[in-house]
Amino acid sequence: MMMTDEWLAIIEQTDELAEMILTSDVLLAYRSAHHEVYSDPDLVEKIRNFSEMKDRYEEVQRFGRYHPDYNIVMKSIRLDKRALDMNEKVAALRLAENDVQYMLDEISAEIARSVSESVKLPTDNTFVTDSSCGGSCGTGGGCSCSA
Repeated sequence: MMMTDEWLAIIEQTDELAEMILTSDVLLAYRSAHHEVYSDPDLVEKIRNFSEMKDRYEEVQRFGRYHPDYNIVMKSIRLDKRALDMNEKVAALRLAENDVQYMLDEISAEIARSVSESVKLPTDNTFVTDSSCGGSCGTGGGCSCSA
């Protein structure tokens, strides 16, 4: 493929967009929340323990109730997850992650719409998809239309 002036212009604009995203308030808030979580040694240990428990959970799920540690692992995974979910720093990080995802979904949708209204969006974010059946429901799935 030959690199043309048009391609170079697109690449330069992509770099500008990436820089705008990287310096946005949304991404700065995400980085701050991420730092808050992963600079807390106790919280990092809880996250590591939860990851190990998830591995045990996967093993137990293969055998179901017949696994000897089924009840212990099932109870432990729920308690550990709840403890992490209730942590203020983890909750702030999840909200920040959602904000970043929403921003990226919005950008993707705007780019797709500028190309064509019928371009399908690779997102399940209902806030981004258009309810007027203008694009992402070509198979009749999301809005039950028969397009």
